[in-house]
Amino acid sequence: MDKYAIGFWGCYFGSAGLMLAGSVFAYIRSLRRIAVNAAASALASTFFVVAFLGVLPIGDADTQDRFLAHVASLVSVLLAYLLFSILGILRSPSSQRRALLLLAGVAVLVIGLGWAVSPQQSLMLSLAAAALMGFVALALSLRSALRGDRLAWVAVAGVVFMLVAIVGLSWAALDRAHVPWQAHAVAALAGTAYLATMASVLWIRYSYLIELNQAMAYGPSYDPVTRMRSNSETNNMLNGAFRDYRDKPVPMGVIVVSLANLYVLEKLYGLAAVNHALFVCAGRLRRTVPAHVEMGRLGEDGFLLLMRNCHDSGDLIHLARRVQAALTRTVTLNTSLDVGTVAGQQTPWAAEVGLGVLRVSKTDARASSAVGLGRGMSRAALGYPSRIAWFDEGSGEIVDMPVLAA
Repeated sequence: MDKYAIGFWGCYFGSAGLMLAGSVFAYIRSLRRIAVNAAASALASTFFVVAFLGVLPIGDADTQDRFLAHVASLVSVLLAYLLFSILGILRSPSSQRRALLLLAGVAVLVIGLGWAVSPQQSLMLSLAAAALMGFVALALSLRSALRGDRLAWVAVAGVVFMLVAIVGLSWAALDRAHVPWQAHAVAALAGTAYLATMASVLWIRYSYLIELNQAMAYGPSYDPVTRMRSNSETNNMLNGAFRDYRDKPVPMGVIVVSLANLYVLEKLYGLAAVNHALFVCAGRLRRTVPAHVEMGRLGEDGFLLLMRNCHDSGDLIHLARRVQAALTRTVTLNTSLDVGTVAGQQTPWAAEVGLGVLRVSKTDARASSAVGLGRGMSRAALGYPSRIAWFDEGSGEIVDMPVLAA
């Protein structure tokens, strides 16, 4: 093999080693599901690469082709099953069993048909089946992505990289003496990118589930529920901001968010569902609100946003509209403490959100008065078409914000 090809494949094996080290670290931290899936993905794909590069000591060409045919069938089935599990397609134990039996049946069928033809034809048949499995995984990933799962777009990229790597390794196995180093480079880089994308998908998917499990178990006393300031810390933030305001009266923007249907949600499905709803709403707030806006919990069913140096009220109004749009999207809530529950123990839910928006500019303004006014406005906003109440400083009236066209 060319020295350049060896260098690129060394990059791949280094990435696989890092992924295995990360899985060991995850296992030590008791994140066993992450560790097992990461290790299985890294080991299976690395064994596939080692076998197809001809590193294993198999002298007979026919024996090697038979062996590679078996490797291609079994590894492609394993990687497809892991990908389906990561995407959340196999949520119930029955669907997991059906998928496992179906994939195992496909592998046995391909291997059995391979013994009815020549060794090289058997290898080509297994590679075709592996590519077909990759395209099925690509189609399912695209379906999940188009249905709104943004993480599935990462899986789509990972499957594309995997297919490119399979093409390069197939070329190396079928015509080992005439493969240019550029083909090895492309295959190695694609394999490295596949490992990187799968590692990111695993971490994002399961770190979310771990964090959600903590939030649902501990409740508001431990604020991974929102990963924001608690009520007392929000009060401290407000008092500090208004002390600074009295020393230097620069206008401040205050947005109070109230979630009106948490009480009903708790009565219907319990506290775990409420904690899940708060967890999701807080995550959406963090992704929507700019870094210079301070946030915190307010009461049991609300949030407070504070924008210092709010010279332009237009920025405050636009932020309120973005927050309202983000929080009112429907989410599927778990109704038990098991984050891996089946669909029968989940329910779609959309937050009933009211926002009270005001700009503090008077020299005698007090934190308690501003928060109290914003709280009352957010309750009143639930009856407005826009669900946003704005305090007009000029007239001293609370008005409904116009609903913008989609």
